[in-house]
Order: sequence, then C-alpha cells, then structure tokens
Amino acid sequence: MESSILSLKLTDQATKQVLQNLVEKKAKFDRLKQRHIFLLWISVFYSFGILYLMYYRILDPYSYSFAKIFSIIVGENKHLIFIFIAVASFGATKVLYEKKEKAEKEYHELRCEIIDRSKDLWKNEAWVSRNVVFEMMKAKYNINLYHETK
Repeated sequence: MESSILSLKLTDQATKQVLQNLVEKKAKFDRLKQRHIFLLWISVFYSFGILYLMYYRILDPYSYSFAKIFSIIVGENKHLIFIFIAVASFGATKVLYEKKEKAEKEYHELRCEIIDRSKDLWKNEAWVSRNVVFEMMKAKYNINLYHETK
C-alpha cells in the first residue's frame, strides 16, 4: 500500500484499501494510455514509411499497368510481409485502445463510487478531514474526488 495512503489519519482500513485500489486502477489506465499512444505513433510512422517506399519503388516506375503493380506486390513475399506488419500494428493498436477504454471505465466507476459513498466512508468526525484526503489524492495521484465528471 502507498505510504501516503497508509499515513492518513481518521480513515479506516477499508477506506484506505478502496483508495489504494483507485490508485492502482489509475496507474493501470495511465500505463495503457501511454502504450496506446506509443503504438499508434509507431504504426502511423511505419505505415507512412512503407507507403513511401512502395510508391517510389513500385507504383511510380510501373504506373502504366495496374496488373504489373499487383503482380510485383503479390509476387514478392517481403512486400506482403511489410503490408501485413502495418495492418497487424493497427490491429494491435485497436486491441490496446479497447483495453485502455475498459481500464478507464473501471477507474471512473470506482472513482464515482467513492464520491457517492463518501458519507459512509468518512463518518462523523472524519467528515471534516475528508477534504485532506481529497486534496492529497488530487495533488499526489491526480485523482479528482470532488466531482464525478472526468
């Protein structure tokens, strides 16, 4: 458990565990978001590079015949492999995007549940110190527990 969450006073163990789960879900979402953006840019640059090479090596010299262009692309395995890698990288980007969206949904649902149940999580005397917990979560983990909107 995070040391800043462990050091919270007037917060019971169950609430600390819920906050720790929220921090873990946020970290998972941030990690998947970074991976998605990275893979997306790699896919875009790779695809543009392949299109550039194919244009100047195949399309431009043999532009007089579509059949010749098609036979050159299909005739050599390396061209098909390059195209397959480009398509597969965009497919992997789509899969990573769906994982990122699922992680964001889980994170947002848990965050909204904490906001909705804050009266139950911080009882009478702890209700005043709730603001300290919310400020710490905002400052240290960039998690807003004041409003349900993203």
